Amino acid sequence: MRLGIGSYAYAWSIGVPGYVPPRPMTAFDLLGKAAELGVGVVQICDNLPLDALSDAELDRLAREAQRQNVRIEVGTRGIRPEHLLGYLRLAQRLQSPILRAVIDAADHRPLADEVVAMLQSLVPQFERAGVCLAIENHDRFSAGQFRDMVQRLDSAQVGICLDTVNSFGALEGPEVAVGTLAPWVVSLHVKDFRIRRVEHQMGFVIEGCPAGEGRLDVPGMIAQLKAAGRDPNAILEQWPPPEDTLDDTIAKEDRWARASVAYLRALIKD
Repeated sequence: MRLGIGSYAYAWSIGVPGYVPPRPMTAFDLLGKAAELGVGVVQICDNLPLDALSDAELDRLAREAQRQNVRIEVGTRGIRPEHLLGYLRLAQRLQSPILRAVIDAADHRPLADEVVAMLQSLVPQFERAGVCLAIENHDRFSAGQFRDMVQRLDSAQVGICLDTVNSFGALEGPEVAVGTLAPWVVSLHVKDFRIRRVEHQMGFVIEGCPAGEGRLDVPGMIAQLKAAGRDPNAILEQWPPPEDTLDDTIAKEDRWARASVAYLRALIKD
């Protein structure tokens, strides 16, 4: 297990809809941030789409990663075959051992049977490339449904990118997600959280916090993955609630990342 940061550790710095900084963080900036934080992996996902880079920029990114001794992992959103195979080629080009994929795209929300049918024809190409397709547990499906999809695809080159908060969208907490999916985890998103009652008392809010300061049992989760024979890279992601200004939000995001890496470094020595 190696410690890393993902592009969703710095989502505010990169820019989210309606909140785009004057100089958004780039993939090159994220590499620099990883080196600054002393972590050896960056996972560049759909909020920093790598297919938007030119060939020259991709070559420069690969050289910069090698120079800074940071491994790149590639991620995307959407599983239509042409799109996914394009990202498989990017993963090979950047020597990424995995391709993290969120199933749903803005214009495509396939049913579980459709997901399996669509991916079955692509599995041999992932096997030939030696790249593992890491399907993220993202909101809509239960952990059991994700487990069943991976089992039906039945390949050592297909696994789970386990996000520690996403399954709340399917009314399941981390204990259910980890307990169900641990044997298939090939990538881990460490995202800590708090649950608080809203001021008017009628409802709850789930929001992010620095790793080690919330409800996520990080040591227990790591132990559970190891007991299942899994040793994925641990990629920090964050959900910082916004401050009054975007500058203040970005500053908080960076403080949280530094605090989170310091906490996780005590648990993950790599």
